[in-house]
Amino acid sequence: MLGLKNHDFDLTTAAPPQEVRRLFPRTVPVGIEHGTVAVLDRSDHLHEVTSFRKDIRTDGRHAVVEFGVSLLDDLARRDFTINSIAYHPLTHEWRDPFAGEADLEKKVIRSVGDPNWRFREDYLRILRALRFSARFEFRIHGPTLEAAKANVAGLAQLSAERVRDEWFKGIASAGRVSKLLALWREVGAIRIWLPEIQVQGEDGGKRDLDALPRDPVLITAFLSRDPAASLTRLKCSNQDIERGRAVGFWRDKYPDPKHLPGVRRWLSQVGPYASDLLTLPAIPVSLTKVVESIRAAQDPLTLKDLAVTGDDLLAAGVRPGPDIGATIERLLAEVLDDPSHNTRAYLLSRV
Repeated sequence: MLGLKNHDFDLTTAAPPQEVRRLFPRTVPVGIEHGTVAVLDRSDHLHEVTSFRKDIRTDGRHAVVEFGVSLLDDLARRDFTINSIAYHPLTHEWRDPFAGEADLEKKVIRSVGDPNWRFREDYLRILRALRFSARFEFRIHGPTLEAAKANVAGLAQLSAERVRDEWFKGIASAGRVSKLLALWREVGAIRIWLPEIQVQGEDGGKRDLDALPRDPVLITAFLSRDPAASLTRLKCSNQDIERGRAVGFWRDKYPDPKHLPGVRRWLSQVGPYASDLLTLPAIPVSLTKVVESIRAAQDPLTLKDLAVTGDDLLAAGVRPGPDIGATIERLLAEVLDDPSHNTRAYLLSRV
């Protein structure tokens, strides 16, 4: 309806889960307790098939569902009107009992039925409303937005993994990340889940944010005054947390582009995080070009780039233990100052 390419079809049926599994030769019970069975086609592509259902009981995180209901009942339990539209591929019939198509035309995110009840069924729907609004540049219907604000405390009940996935998907899909951030702040979600996020400056800060690559970890680190804390709370991987920590530590410590040894030392210290740091808006203008020239010249930057090894130092008479590490670090420092010194003969003469 929006003229955008879809990446999959979600199928819904009157058949209960066990009947779906009987009808198709290859299925995977991906969420059978909630009525969802994945059916594999001949090319091994998964199609999620969910039985008509309605919620009997919910705690704001998980729902107990009942099958054997009508399509109308199934659509009535959906979050927003634009997500409550069904299409029959054989009869080409549309079912849109909650005027979702009209809301698409008006560019409105509106809850199905009572928005307070919709959000209390699953508080993640608050964050979904913000994501859809930022993605499509739709406004959130007044009562829906007010209900989101009124129920925002319920976000604290959600698992970190669900919140992280919603935040990351929002960053990846938003027309403007600054819009998503403004919505999270307006509703109060930032206060609950990402209190380290700093207020961006007006137009300049928004431009900086929207110009960044759509990398959720990088953007979270850029926004947060303590990236490691934010990413840890979201239960990100250790690798992502360390990446955020490096961005937070080094983002105000750029070298003078005119001093090549200093740039090489900086690259040696920041290691794999240099590319992240070079995408941030605060970098000196000419630093990227200087780094590119150093990389093109393949200047030695790490211990493994040195023309000698620890074994060479032992053979040259350096005592085993801390002396090896201290000596090789001093050799690296000399090579960072002048890459032409990275020869076996010169380094062993220095030893």
